[in-house]
Amino acid sequence: MQLRLDALEPHLAKGLANGLAGLYVVYGDEHLLAQEACDRIRAAARAAGFTDRSVFTVERGFDWSSLLGASQSMSLFGDRQLVELRIPSGKPGKEGADALKTLAASARSAAGSAANPDVLTLVTLPRLDAATQKSAWFSALAEAGVALKIDPVERAQLPNWIGQRLAQQGQRVAPGEDGRRALQFVAERVEGNLLAAHQEIQKLSLLYEQGVLSFEQIHDAVLNVARYDVFKLNEAMLTGDVGRLARMLDGLRGEGEAAVLVLWAVVEEIRTLLRIKRGVAAGKPLAMLLRENRVWGPRERLIGPALSRLNDAALERALAMAARLDRQVKGLSAQARGEWRNALPPDAWDGLFELAMTVASPRDTGAAGAAGAAGASGASGASGASGAGARPSAAPAARGAAGPAGRTQPGGRPPSAGLARRPG
Repeated sequence: MQLRLDALEPHLAKGLANGLAGLYVVYGDEHLLAQEACDRIRAAARAAGFTDRSVFTVERGFDWSSLLGASQSMSLFGDRQLVELRIPSGKPGKEGADALKTLAASARSAAGSAANPDVLTLVTLPRLDAATQKSAWFSALAEAGVALKIDPVERAQLPNWIGQRLAQQGQRVAPGEDGRRALQFVAERVEGNLLAAHQEIQKLSLLYEQGVLSFEQIHDAVLNVARYDVFKLNEAMLTGDVGRLARMLDGLRGEGEAAVLVLWAVVEEIRTLLRIKRGVAAGKPLAMLLRENRVWGPRERLIGPALSRLNDAALERALAMAARLDRQVKGLSAQARGEWRNALPPDAWDGLFELAMTVASPRDTGAAGAAGAAGASGASGASGASGAGARPSAAPAARGAAGPAGRTQPGGRPPSAGLARRPG
């Protein structure tokens, strides 16, 4: 049986009255939420009398017979037992798959109740791909017990999640715009790092009494502990969130991310947009194009608005810029003689920001830009991009204006210009 995370508490309360399931499977990469879900299951198991606990971690050479022996043991005088199985890789192998199917078969009787009421098994796994979720061993576990999928908290949901966590400890933000700004501030500082978000929220409970928290109190207490994922850059680009885009690029640089990987992620998004744009122009349905280009999740909702503000010429010029930027980040000459009009910024990370801005906040998409594109056709590079050059935009100025601190130096550059370090 599949169960949502928000339904776990009612399920366990009902289980304490009528009997817990004999098998629980918790899987997902959001470590904080997975840990909290397992803690709730352990607490319910202790309340139900499962006071003896055995933990097995699957590593190379793991003895699966020891797990099956523990799960099938019955005690006349000992305590009821909680058996925990941790599979960090999510790949049990052939022997493990057979053992898990045996475990699932013995976990539930023909009547549907736990076959051995003295043993409760908890299996923890990382995020599983679609093929693994359809495998015989995982299907057997899910059918024999309760499978709990831990979905990550998306960036758009993070302020509400923070507000709910504050409410659990008796605190809340001020109503109205000040409260929304405070939650947004915390979300920006903890993005991609839910464990750190939990710690910062707990710190607020230690520093301040219960009740309303002002923006100034939150601002003074919350550290910048964000962790950025290069593959989330596309969300900031597609939504046109220039401030978040600048923060993410500065954070990725501060964390030592390779510029060539960031360039690849940005170029892949531009290529996808161009393919979909051309497909729509050819009369193909957008839904079919999204499936063909493997666009799903939050990106499905963002592609349409992004396409409406972009044209083919702007995307082609972006690919031409990417070809020159590819040479720059690899230490080669970024442009040929006489291309001073299309010169890239000296810093490759500023060039990456300009490239991402062609999607987030496109400029110069008219006839003049198209003429410039025609004059530079044929440009190519190691990225495989081809198309045309474009005049440098005012992206560095926009980056400085939209930076986390909102301060700029002469020329529009932020004080750190991408050198900000995130505390560990």
